Amino acid sequence: MSSHGTRFVSKSIGIAMGWLYWYSFEMIVAYEVTAASLVINYWPNNIHIAVWITLMLFVIICLNMAPVKWYAESEFWFASLKVPMILGLLLLAFIMADPGAMNAYLVEGTGGRFYAFIYALAFSMFSFNFGPELIVLTSGEMRSPRKNLPTAAKKFVWRLITFYALSSLAISVICRSDAPGLTDGGYGAAASPWVIAIKQSGIRVLDSIINGGIILSEWSSGNSILYMSSRSLYSMAKSGNAPAIFARCNRWGVPVYATLASALFSPLAYLNVGNSTSQVFNWFINMTNTAGFTSWVCCCIILLRFRKACKAQGVTDIPFQPFLQPYASWICMVFFICLLGLNGFSVFFPGHWSISGFLTAYIGLPIFLANYGGHRIYQWSESWIIDLSEVDLHTGLGAIKSLEEEEIEREVPEKTGVKARAWRVVKSLWE
Repeated sequence: MSSHGTRFVSKSIGIAMGWLYWYSFEMIVAYEVTAASLVINYWPNNIHIAVWITLMLFVIICLNMAPVKWYAESEFWFASLKVPMILGLLLLAFIMADPGAMNAYLVEGTGGRFYAFIYALAFSMFSFNFGPELIVLTSGEMRSPRKNLPTAAKKFVWRLITFYALSSLAISVICRSDAPGLTDGGYGAAASPWVIAIKQSGIRVLDSIINGGIILSEWSSGNSILYMSSRSLYSMAKSGNAPAIFARCNRWGVPVYATLASALFSPLAYLNVGNSTSQVFNWFINMTNTAGFTSWVCCCIILLRFRKACKAQGVTDIPFQPFLQPYASWICMVFFICLLGLNGFSVFFPGHWSISGFLTAYIGLPIFLANYGGHRIYQWSESWIIDLSEVDLHTGLGAIKSLEEEEIEREVPEKTGVKARAWRVVKSLWE
């Protein structure tokens, strides 16, 4: 995404986005590993959490240092376990649903319920942060991206609705907000709303099965985020926005130096070993919400500039053109700017002010602006934005088309018959 910013908007926005992605992904890797390690404590054991953190980090780093096919294979099997589990949990949620009135937040009455909705909306975005970007990042190592990327993008919307939106709704109706084990929080928290609800319903064994699935899900997420972090650094190096050493790859095509550098911040997970440092860890994580909203505003700007450049240069050979554009980009930009402002709104209410709360909610934006402004000052002679007629829309396109032609030549004619057609339907839904 940062290379798109450099190419379609300006080098300054590309650099600011690139470093924003890199440090945000690193924070999330540490978060996912810590979350998985803490959830293990649901089962009584005498193994220190630092041991679990070390084990999970070791496996994640090894998978990212291996050929990309092994990373893809591991994610396939992780998904093979996660997808059926989530679908089963959604069905179970409708069975166990015990809805109650929405809790008020900050103030009583209708206003309090509205504030509760805004808080939940902004806070839950952490789970969505940087999910769409994974599609863009993996396209760099995808066969026939002009064909497969639009398909993946379309399916992502339905996955977002099914696995995120419906899951968020399900969690809100199966477990009370003040349930024991849920609100203890912080160091030593060992249960998710799913596990608590299943245990309270009296269903035996299933709570442990789901807990194991949650651990694998967190582990898988950490694996994906480290991949995103290393590819972001690699992309910056290829664009000239980071040291060239991070663009070097081994014989398997893995950017080893970028991967190792991206793994350097993973030990932040050890901050959660103690009570005193776990609060510091939470500060780092809260910064990523601001970064997510900032990045999505930038992505909207990039897409709008790309569309205008295509129009200005008469480019019509675009493989994917959503019918809601460019209106969706403008709507999303306004929406994310609003969420950016509301991210830490509770600190402005009487009795809720704290310097740490304010900084962790909003410091990501000044960091982004500092990177952008610093480069603008350094490259003052460059234009603030690339002229539409000078936007590069063609570099690399010839190579991609050549690879697509090779893929077509290697393709085996599809088998016909009811069984073959049924298999293709199942395969398309799975992919």
